[in-house]
Amino acid sequence: MGGCFSKPKPDLFVPAVEVKIEVVIPEKERSKEEMSPNGKASPLIYKVNGTARHYHLEEHPIASNPYHNPKDVVEASVCHVKDLENGQMREVDLGCGKALLIKESGEFYAMGHKCPHYGSPLVKGVLSKGRVRCPWHGACFNISTGDIEDFPGLDSLPRFQVKIEKEKVYIRASKQALQTQRRTKMMAKCISLSNYNLSSTNVLIIGAGAAGLVCAETLRQEGFSDRIVMCTMDRHLPYDRPKLSKSMDSHPEQIALRPKEFFRTYDIEVLTEMQVAAVDIKNKIAVFKDGFKMEYNKLLIATGNTPKALSCKGKEVENVFNIRTPEDANRVVKLATSKNVVIVGASFLGMEVAAYLAERAHSVSLVELEEVPFKKFFGERVGRAVMKMFENHRVKFYMQTEVSELREQENKLKEVVLKSGKVLRADVCVVGIGAVPATGFLKQSGINIDSKGFIVVNKMMQTNIPGVFAAGDTVMFPLALRNNKKVNVPHWQMAHMHGRIAALNMLAHGTEISTIPYLWTAMFGKSIRYAGHGEGFDDVVIQGDLDELKFVAFYTKSDEVVAVASMNYDPIVSKVAEVLAAGRTIRKRDVETGDMSWLTGKGS
Repeated sequence: MGGCFSKPKPDLFVPAVEVKIEVVIPEKERSKEEMSPNGKASPLIYKVNGTARHYHLEEHPIASNPYHNPKDVVEASVCHVKDLENGQMREVDLGCGKALLIKESGEFYAMGHKCPHYGSPLVKGVLSKGRVRCPWHGACFNISTGDIEDFPGLDSLPRFQVKIEKEKVYIRASKQALQTQRRTKMMAKCISLSNYNLSSTNVLIIGAGAAGLVCAETLRQEGFSDRIVMCTMDRHLPYDRPKLSKSMDSHPEQIALRPKEFFRTYDIEVLTEMQVAAVDIKNKIAVFKDGFKMEYNKLLIATGNTPKALSCKGKEVENVFNIRTPEDANRVVKLATSKNVVIVGASFLGMEVAAYLAERAHSVSLVELEEVPFKKFFGERVGRAVMKMFENHRVKFYMQTEVSELREQENKLKEVVLKSGKVLRADVCVVGIGAVPATGFLKQSGINIDSKGFIVVNKMMQTNIPGVFAAGDTVMFPLALRNNKKVNVPHWQMAHMHGRIAALNMLAHGTEISTIPYLWTAMFGKSIRYAGHGEGFDDVVIQGDLDELKFVAFYTKSDEVVAVASMNYDPIVSKVAEVLAAGRTIRKRDVETGDMSWLTGKGS
């Protein structure tokens, strides 16, 4: 895909030259700041290793007015200047759509009111130091530009003009932008100066999940105009993997992160059903399983994890699944409807699958080696509250045991035998007992891999090999929140940020990762949100009511809050994430009293 091919270049970045490339951007999104005095597009200046390169926007006459189609423009008075105090947000209706109006430091700003990720109302989010954080999943948007600054999600928000006349606040906006509530950042395309060799690329990305896609998009957003190739073992273009366990009957096209046309437009090539078998770092060559070889100049490894399989007798029988693809998820739903389901492992995947199938299957049984679900992650009290919610939805738990045998009838699963001696009827079994890094193909490469198989990277997502980066579930990286302790954070939001940081440092920006981990899980229409990194917590301070599933849990290590989880307590997790992102320390005594005033200024 993409279609720009030329001879391989000796290095990723050439000395300062001026090249003209096409940058695709809707006219209505061009702002006055991008205009030169003569009304033509000004060049974008982009630095690599301290040297400026110029990229020109596609040249054609542009009016100075950023709204070029009068029929697409709406302007309305939305409030009096005194209606909003500093630090306040309001959702306002312009007649053909809504906008988010913000007042900070005496200035008014207006932008899209829905998070482009899953449509959360941002007015219920958190405003802090020039950005708004989504209350659901933690994505952050700059209030001046609408640009996405933290993830999940790929798109930014449209921003709208604000003016004050006779103490009234007016917003001028594109009707189309009010309807879409999203904006794709301006991106470069591949420039064809000569013919590419099919077996070479400038940037090779192994893996097409969130990390790989965000890396590719960030390169294009930063003006990178050479060849980008992504390869994946999957048969599909990048898709929203968390939905495989949260919305199991979704089809691939429904959960695609970008449509096919996007990859064609921005010359991001995706090689599907292609597995890399080895990497020759000396000669900068990736060797594929089928023997195909591809040269690269910069490499991102974002291969994710491989699910662990059962090792018991009968593990090869039919209708036993790891959920890795949309086809897996769809097949499980079909087989489970009105049948008996056994889920092995009270992991995030196992619990979400149990919740999804509880109303569809005849029975759902969950087998887990631990005493309480999520005990190591959320703590025993929260785990028991979640367990009770599942039991109220007819999910049967078999704890502190494991599977000893899978029995079949006519080669199809019939029973699951536990080490406790219990025999469970089972028409389908889903295995969610954890995963290992998909890094086996790198063992002889010279890339630094730890004893558990994780790739070790620095704050810029660089490995020990120059020009080789790694991102996503497969890495150990320094987490600023925990004094740069090397950690593995296998979560969707973090994979996005890893991909962005890797791309920026392929371009020699010297950008270090400093994001706060943020995750969520959805079960029976309820969500647990979580921010921070609670590994090794020694106490949990709970405010609210666990029985009513309306609570916030603070995870502490010594005297410091290292993570927070909540259910039905929005936007507390996003508020805490902003406090931690600002570098402030939250003390255990701050959360034990129930007084939340520290959220707005108290704390170290």
